[in-house]
Amino acid sequence: MNKFFIHLVILFYLLTNQITAEENIMILKLKDGDVKIELFNDVAPNHVKRIKDLANSGKYDNVVFHRVIDGFMAQTGDVKFGNSESNEFDLGRAGMGGSDLPDLNQEFSSLPHDRGTLSMARSSDPNSANSQFFICFKPAPFLDRQYTVFGKVLEGMEYVDMIKRGDESNNGSVSDPDKIISFKSK
Repeated sequence: MNKFFIHLVILFYLLTNQITAEENIMILKLKDGDVKIELFNDVAPNHVKRIKDLANSGKYDNVVFHRVIDGFMAQTGDVKFGNSESNEFDLGRAGMGGSDLPDLNQEFSSLPHDRGTLSMARSSDPNSANSQFFICFKPAPFLDRQYTVFGKVLEGMEYVDMIKRGDESNNGSVSDPDKIISFKSK
């Protein structure tokens, strides 16, 4: 009887863990292919909730990668001015907006900004992250413990690498940017 109970508990744990893991998998559809992303709910729960809420309501669909610096990162997520299908789209202001939701308090952690890391963009105020995020092309240890890491690319980093780069002399601004086709839970 004890063995049966132990096996039942283990099975329940494994199934629950699998369901929880699947809940934190997102698919970022780009022009060249799909990017599978794991969100770190245990590290940055408020940021993960925000990303999931905005993504699953379609807010990130058609949002441009307005700032892309070769060898550093690709930034996107301005749902106000960066949605190329919106009446408010303004490429010159992309990167200055966010969502209608309040800014988030930082959730800094010891997770490093490695290749494929997703982290929240913000102003000089550590508690100003809202909807914008970036994906690191290469390790960026100078960002560690200063920006909220909330996820990591699991598959498809080669498609992130294909995102159109910006003008190096203009802080990575992209004149004819690539965009997110869709961003949804798996």
